[in-house]
Amino acid sequence: MDTTIMDFLTIVKNYLNAIEKGDELDQFYAIHVEQTEYPNRLVPNGITRDLTALKEASLKGQKVLTSQTYDIQRSYVSGNTVIIEAIWTGTLAVPVGQIPIGGQMKAWFAQFYEFDEVGKIVRQRNYDCFEPF
Repeated sequence: MDTTIMDFLTIVKNYLNAIEKGDELDQFYAIHVEQTEYPNRLVPNGITRDLTALKEASLKGQKVLTSQTYDIQRSYVSGNTVIIEAIWTGTLAVPVGQIPIGGQMKAWFAQFYEFDEVGKIVRQRNYDCFEPF
């Protein structure tokens, strides 16, 4: 089954909603997915993750955050690629820098998602700009 261009955007929105709810993310990823997070305050050297590392990062994030939201500001679809600009807000379960437990972190994200023919994410690139913490 081929996925239409607008379906890709819907998949990204559903994916972000699943992250917000702490749901399982396997359904969104191709088995050979590659996610690159470019250097930022949390990952100063950047990192590239496979499916196993993505799962580990998700579990780690659930221990650090009590909640998180994505507010999509803009979205673009070109072929099998979705690009979003979003404001991310996370409420902390542990202190991070000068932000106490219960405080909020905020970041501006640009994320690029590439899909295979069945609508699974095969490549994801994150450019995350965090407020000072």
